[in-house]
Amino acid sequence: MIKDLKIHNSLTRKKEVFKPINPPFVGLYVCGPTVYSDVHMGNVRTFMSFDVINRYLRHLDYKVRYVRNITDVGHLVNDADDGEDKIGKKAKLENLEPMEIVQRYANGFHQVMDMFNNLPPDIEPSATGHIVEQIEITKKLLENGWAYEKNGSVYFNVEKYNNSHEYGVLSGRKIEDLQSNTRTLDGQDDKKSPLDFALWKRASDEHIMRWPSPWGDGFPGWHLECTVMSTKYLGETFDIHGGGMDLKFPHHECEIAQAVGATGKPPVNYWIHTNMLTVNGQKMSKSLGNSFLPTELISGDHEMLEQGYSPMSVRFFMLQTHYSSTLDFSNEALKAAQKGYRKLANGLKVLKTLHFVADDGVENEQTISQINQLCDECYRSMNDDFNTAKTVAQLFDLLKKINSLHAGQLKYSEIGSAVFEKMVNTYRSFMVDILGLKEENPAEVDPIINALLDIYRKAKVEKNYAQVDEIRAILKSNKLLIKDMKTGVDWAYEE
Repeated sequence: MIKDLKIHNSLTRKKEVFKPINPPFVGLYVCGPTVYSDVHMGNVRTFMSFDVINRYLRHLDYKVRYVRNITDVGHLVNDADDGEDKIGKKAKLENLEPMEIVQRYANGFHQVMDMFNNLPPDIEPSATGHIVEQIEITKKLLENGWAYEKNGSVYFNVEKYNNSHEYGVLSGRKIEDLQSNTRTLDGQDDKKSPLDFALWKRASDEHIMRWPSPWGDGFPGWHLECTVMSTKYLGETFDIHGGGMDLKFPHHECEIAQAVGATGKPPVNYWIHTNMLTVNGQKMSKSLGNSFLPTELISGDHEMLEQGYSPMSVRFFMLQTHYSSTLDFSNEALKAAQKGYRKLANGLKVLKTLHFVADDGVENEQTISQINQLCDECYRSMNDDFNTAKTVAQLFDLLKKINSLHAGQLKYSEIGSAVFEKMVNTYRSFMVDILGLKEENPAEVDPIINALLDIYRKAKVEKNYAQVDEIRAILKSNKLLIKDMKTGVDWAYEE
C-alpha cells in the first residue's frame, strides 16, 4: 500500500505531505448543517467529499475520529451578529418548538446522508449540547483580554487580536481592506468595531432560544460552537478541519482567532475546503430558480431535470470532479454519469463470478506490469489530495482487464494468482470501501434474475424466440440487460 498522502492545505495554499500529530490517530472535524431547512446539494457535495476523505484515511489504517456537528442555535439570518436565529424564526413561522424544527431537519439530513451512502461520523455533537463549554471559553477570552462585554453581549476584539496575530491568515483577507469595505457604526451597535464578532449575544424579549449566563440570558455566537466542539473532542490542536469554501470567511477565520485567543496556539494543521456547485454554468441558487433538493434530483421532480437519477449515479457524478473544483450540474453530465456508474457497477457484479483457475495460459509480463501499474495508480491518485477524478479513470482502465478475464479473452494464468487477487481487491476496495459506490440492485433480486436467465437459456435451446424477446424486454424495463457470451449467458446493468 502506497502511503505518501499529500493534502492541499488551505492555510498554506500548497500541497503538503500529511503528517498526523499522533499517528496512527487522526482527528477530523467538519462543519455540519444548520438544521432549519432541507439539506441542499451544496451540503451533500461537501459531506460526500469528506466521507471519501474519512474512508480513505481509514483504508490507510489511520484510526480516525470523525466529528461533524449539528448547528441548532446561534446561526442568525444572513450569517450576521444581529437578527433572528434561523431555527427560532422557522419555529415561529410554524408555531412549533425550536427543537421540533431541529429534530425534523436533522432526521431529514441523516436520511439524505444514508441515501448517498455516507458513513456516519464518530461523534455528532450539537451546539445546544455544549452551552456550558461555550460560556467557559467566552469567560477565558474575556480573561485573556481578547473580548469585551457590552449590554449583556460579549464580542471578540478583532483589531486588538490583529495587532499581535494575523486575522485573515486563512482567507488571505487584510484587515485594512475589511475596514474600508465595512460600514461605520451608527452609534446604536454595541461593538467597538464592525469587524468584531459575537461570542455571546444578549437575548431580546422575543428571542425564543436563550440560556442563563454571567452576562444575562442569551445564546452563543455561531462561530464559537465549532471552536468548542472541535477542540473538546479532538484536542487544542488537531489534524484536519473541513467545510465548504463559503465558510472560509468569516466562520473559519473566526474559529482560528477564538482558538488562538483561548489557547495561544493554532487549532488545526490542515484546512480543507470544497468548492461550490453550478447549474449549466450558473451558480446554484434558490433566487435563480435553479436549485433542487436531493430528493428532487432522485425523483426527477423539478422543471430543470429531464429525469430522475439514482443516488449512486449522483455520487459517481460528484466524484468525477476534484473536491476543490467547481462542479457543474446538467442533464447531459448526469446522464453520462449514470452510464459511467452502471459500467463500474457491472464490474462489481462481474467480480462475484471470478475465481482464479489455473488454465493453459502463460504468464504475460506486459499484462502483469499493466495491471500492477493501474492498481498502484489508484493509490497515487488518491494520495494526490484525494483526487477521486483520477482514481475513477484508473478504475475504468482496470475494469477493461476484469472484463477481458470475464469474457475469456484474458487467461487467468497470464496474470497469475497474486496479480489476480491484487486486481480484484483493488477494484472492490476503491469502488466500495473508499469511493462508497455500491450496487443499487438489492441482493434479494439476484435469485429472481437468475431464475429468468434459466428460462431464457431453455427458451434459446428450444428456439422459442418469442419467450427470449419477452425475457429480454422484462429485464430491459428494469434497466438490466442480458449478455450472450462465449462463456455463457449473464446479465448486466444497462449502461
